[in-house]
Order: sequence, then structure tokens, then C-alpha cells
Amino acid sequence: MTQAQIEIQLLAMATAVACSLCGVFLVLRRMTLMSDAISHTVLLGIVIAYFMTGDLASPWLIVGATTSGVLTVLMVESLQKTGVVREDAAIGLVFPALFSIAVLLISIFSRNVHLDMDSVLVGKIALAPLPSRRMEIWGYDFGPKSLMLMVAIIIMNLGFIFVFFKELKVSTFDPAFSKAIGFNPYWIHLGLILSVSTTAVASFDAVGSILVVALMAGPAATAYLLTDKLSNMLAWSCIIGMASAVLGYWLAHFLDASISGSMSTITGIIFGFTFLFAPERGLLSVWNRNKVRNRKFKLALLLLHLTQHEGTIREEEECHIESLHLHLRWDEYEARSVAFEAVETYCATQENKVLKLTPKGRIIALESLQLGTNLN
Repeated sequence: MTQAQIEIQLLAMATAVACSLCGVFLVLRRMTLMSDAISHTVLLGIVIAYFMTGDLASPWLIVGATTSGVLTVLMVESLQKTGVVREDAAIGLVFPALFSIAVLLISIFSRNVHLDMDSVLVGKIALAPLPSRRMEIWGYDFGPKSLMLMVAIIIMNLGFIFVFFKELKVSTFDPAFSKAIGFNPYWIHLGLILSVSTTAVASFDAVGSILVVALMAGPAATAYLLTDKLSNMLAWSCIIGMASAVLGYWLAHFLDASISGSMSTITGIIFGFTFLFAPERGLLSVWNRNKVRNRKFKLALLLLHLTQHEGTIREEEECHIESLHLHLRWDEYEARSVAFEAVETYCATQENKVLKLTPKGRIIALESLQLGTNLN
């Protein structure tokens, strides 16, 4: 493995961690689409700042891009507060408008400047190790400038989360309670948006807008399926983001494809795998729990049916295995299956194909009846 390959992977991992830290709170606040909007509209701030300075390396580009990101959020919230459009519609109106203005400005006034749409969408992560993009101080090479910048963003995001962790937690899960105790969640919300905007801007040049959105949404959404604890979710999100970055790089290496596109693809694959197989919230786990719950419910119904007709003159007809499905209005195979389960779990016995309750089955039936009464 060459030094350039190591540096590219380190840059991708640092970007993944920086984006994942912000992404957790965006996912929990149901603001994931906002990351998509900000990662696109920062281009307008970059273009305007470039027109003012004439220098693509000017720090004012970061200021302009961050301002553009904050402006996007303010415009979306202003539209939403009118009550005329919902948040998703407001985002769909604001960010295409600002992004298209930036694209028009680039195509009309910056045709001879290296500020093209390929860089905007997929970034230039493969160019990070080039000599012109390295940070050298007093003759010492500290690596790619983008990598140093992303490390600084990670430190900034970690500091923000560490200092305001309680406030972020309360305002994220219960904004009404935070207001009730005298804390205004708006300022934390604004701080989070500033953090997201700055992270998006810093990641913009290196990995492009596509990967910024993928790394803010994918790892956080995947971590959400794995844990209920916020601190664990932050850790899992960073780990998943770094794994997506490394695996995506090698996928791009073997396929000779876009690095950012491959990393985004791996992010989606990891989410899809987790969505299916997560221990508690995975689709298969939920399906299995629903199946077991439905089975228990039908077993309880069968036992209640046996209880109602126990000792009556119609007991043999109502509790006969051959006619059970007609009285319960179930499928014949399903009725037989539940009846056999009742026998196997010692909730009922079978005498001449007639089901009779056992003491265990009678207790379960009475508990189910009592539970239904309490719910009503």
C-alpha cells in the first residue's frame, strides 16, 4: 500500500467521522434532508465569496459557504412557519433554487476557473496527496491540507458535542421539556446547523456533495438501528462511517470507479444489511417478533374459545379439531397448527380429536381475558 493510498483513506475516514457526528443529531431530529440541502447550497456561498476575493484558496470561501448553509436553514424554517408548506416541501423549494443559482453563476462567469460540477458532485479526494495540496510548515510535511482541515473539524464537532451534550440530548428528544425548564433550544439548534454547515463546507472540496450527504445520513441511520443509547449511537456511527470509507476506497480501486461513488454505495449496502439483520430493529427481527406475537395471540384466542365451551353440551362440536376452523373463522391449516401447538405446550389435551383445557391452558386463558378487560 502506497503512502498516497494511506492518505486518501485517512482523509476519507476523517471526513466520515466528522460527518457522522453531525449526522446522528440530524437523524434523531428528522432533519436528514437538511444535510442534502446544505451540502448543495454551500456552493452558492463559495461562488459569491470567490467573486469577491478572486482566490479559490481564500478562507473567505469557508465563511461564505457557512453563511449560505445557515441562510438555507433560515429560509426553510421561515417557509415552514408560514404553515403554507411543510418542512420537506420547503427544503425541496429552497435548495434547488439556491443550488441552481450557483450553477448558473459558475457556467456564465467562471468558465475559465477550475470550479466545475464534477468537483462539486464527487470531489477530488484522489488528488489530496499531490504536492500542491500538502501542508508544509518550516519545511515539515504534515500531510494533505484536506486531512488537516478534517481533523480540525472533528475536534470542533467533538468539542461542541462534549460541551453541550446535555442540551443537545434534551432539545433533541424533548424540545417542550427544554422550554419548560427555561432553556431555549433554538440556540443549540443554531449551533448544530453551524456545525453541519462548517462540516459540509470542509468536506465539500475533498469528497463532493454526494458523499457528504451519504456520510451524514447513512452511518447515523445504521447506528440508529443498532442501539438506543445516544453515546453508543455516536460511536457506532463513526465506526460505520470509517468502515464505509475504507471498504469504498478498495471497491473503487478494484473496479476503477469513482471513489466517492463507491464509498456512498458501501454506505448504502451496510445500511441495507443492517436494516435486514439488526438484532432488535432489523426487518427480519421485527417480522419474527410479529410472527411470534401473532402466534401467541391466536393461541390465547383458541384457549379462550375452549374456556367458553368447556363443560357445555356443544363442547364436542365446538372444540373438535376438524370443525375448529369453522367456529374460529380461521384457515383450516392454521387452526390445526395452533391446536397442535396448544397440545405440544401442554395448554390442552386431545381426546378423540376434541381439545380439552389443561390447568396451564386455563390459567393462560384467564390471564388473557383479564388483560383484555383491563385494556378496555
